[in-house]
Amino acid sequence: MLNERQIEILQRAGLDNTSLSAERIAAIAAAVDAGRLDDAQLIDFLKIANTLYRGGEQIVSDHVYDNVFLAELRRRQPRHPFLHHVEPEAAFPGKTIPLPEKMLSTEKAYTLESIARWLGRVEKAARELDVDFARLQFRVTPKLDGFAAYDDGRLLYTRGDGRKGTDISRVFERGLSVAGDGRRGQGAGEIVVNQHYFNEHLAERFENARNFQASIIKEKELDELVLQAIQDKAAVFYPFAQLPAWQGSAAELLENFSEIVEDVRGFVEYDVDGVVIEVTDPALQRHMGSTRHHHRWQIAFKSNAETAEVKVLRVIAQTSRSGRVNPVAELEPVRLSGAMISRATAHHYGMVREMGIGPGTVIELTRSGEVIPKIERVLIPAEPEIPEYCPSCKSRLVWDGDYLYCMNSAHCPAQIENTIEHFFKTLGNVDGFGKKTVEKLHRAGISSVYEIYQLDGEKLQDLGFGEKTARNLLDQLRRSRTEPVGDWRFLGAFGIHRMGLGNCERLLQHYRLTEIFTLTEQDIVEIEGFAEKTASAVVASLKEIHDEFQRILALGFNLIITPLQTEPGERKKASPLADKSIVFTGTMQRAKRDDLKKQSKQLGARVGNSITGKTDYLVVGEKPGAAKLTAAREKGVTVLTEEQYYAMLETDDREQPAGNGR
Repeated sequence: MLNERQIEILQRAGLDNTSLSAERIAAIAAAVDAGRLDDAQLIDFLKIANTLYRGGEQIVSDHVYDNVFLAELRRRQPRHPFLHHVEPEAAFPGKTIPLPEKMLSTEKAYTLESIARWLGRVEKAARELDVDFARLQFRVTPKLDGFAAYDDGRLLYTRGDGRKGTDISRVFERGLSVAGDGRRGQGAGEIVVNQHYFNEHLAERFENARNFQASIIKEKELDELVLQAIQDKAAVFYPFAQLPAWQGSAAELLENFSEIVEDVRGFVEYDVDGVVIEVTDPALQRHMGSTRHHHRWQIAFKSNAETAEVKVLRVIAQTSRSGRVNPVAELEPVRLSGAMISRATAHHYGMVREMGIGPGTVIELTRSGEVIPKIERVLIPAEPEIPEYCPSCKSRLVWDGDYLYCMNSAHCPAQIENTIEHFFKTLGNVDGFGKKTVEKLHRAGISSVYEIYQLDGEKLQDLGFGEKTARNLLDQLRRSRTEPVGDWRFLGAFGIHRMGLGNCERLLQHYRLTEIFTLTEQDIVEIEGFAEKTASAVVASLKEIHDEFQRILALGFNLIITPLQTEPGERKKASPLADKSIVFTGTMQRAKRDDLKKQSKQLGARVGNSITGKTDYLVVGEKPGAAKLTAAREKGVTVLTEEQYYAMLETDDREQPAGNGR
């Protein structure tokens, strides 16, 4: 059961009347099993766990929260708003007030490979600014595990939802010190307590350091032990700007990564749960900007890997949309990093064959930020299980290097269904066409995206869908054609081999959608970032999808056209947004705000999230932020309606933000 303090926190946050009872919440936390929750229950549990964590009454560990429950939501619904907004703090007494600047969360990584990918994004941004990546400096600081707050020199705010917080300046009135040079007004930081002091003086009274930190903030009279800790300067507000840091180049960071992380974690005597890495160049920080959830120029590394020895029960085959058959090992259940694990991925059947992975194999399993862990190494091999036939259509499989493929792309149910599901998932502006719906449609004889768009309400009901469901599905199909979407995303929805969304966008910066099917391998190789092998695969894949692509395109989608960059910088120089600073606010009607931001950057603008004295334009949609409008008026920033923004760009057809795709 939840304790009285936990129930009080949930009541104060308005989370005492969710789909989960107190008994059910406790049971979920004890079982650490996200797979059995439906979507609504999963969201409710995430909100509850987050609120209790930030209220000092943690119900699951930070690692379990991130890598079991949050990861399950990311797997099911990667576009869910909960994943892309700052997770709010627990409610505290007092009126919420706007923060002086946004306090975002930090993107998390658990492997060196993830850090390398992030550095790749920084390098790409550096090229866009013509900055020498090799000369950039990166700062690595301890990731404090305390209570986040913001000090503007006058007030101390809780982080709240990242935009509004609660005034907790009373903690300074009680004598709380500022770490480092002791100055107020240094911005964001965390309230923390010295580890040694906590263990020696506070551990018997408080269950954990976070519970103690929350008690510092409470409005009522403080516990004598808390006051003593403040007087002893064991509890402090630590501004991030005062944190000791390692600094060096990307090459140095990658070469000595483990040693740097280990050293930095020991720089402070407070609880830390990783390190924060950021590029220090201010211009590059502005250029990379942020999402609603985190700054793109910053990332946190959390080393939470755990290993276990476990026996393989069997290896099952799964066919992907590309026809590749992937091995998944079913395991004797084992608890790892707070989660019960019963499956693990093997990279490919070449690995299964060479390492001897089959019933009875004993493996070392590593789980570090993965929902389904990977096999680290084989301790005791066994006879491998290698399928001869596709598990979906029973066609004979073909080896291509280390991979097994089903070549029956036209009639393999798994390939057809995965291809359809991928289209709607990637398009991103349509709901309802998940795995179960697609499987039902295919069983009824529907085998392509184009056929789905030809359905009407009567036909859907004939296929076994209820009247209301049929109507909703048709509404979503209409929405997918009318709601603006980037042409690069539309192209990516077709699952072209070796063409992720980044490559799709890069290709369309040089050629129109109507031109790409006539491209040669040499045409593609000449685009920066495309190798010969990739170009060959792209040309072959474009040939395969040509007919289906043209039929679907002819249905009339509302595409945001990627500006051409036939010569480096040419489009940006000609653009009215070149070298301008622009901020968007409110709900846009003709396009998603994120797509407009991307378009503005392509046209040479610097896209910001807050109004400053250097902002040139504020573009407002419906229900704009009042604070941004006020700041724009005070600072003399030009305010544009959505239509005025479009009109400013309409210097030629290639700069139109949206088209009908025909």
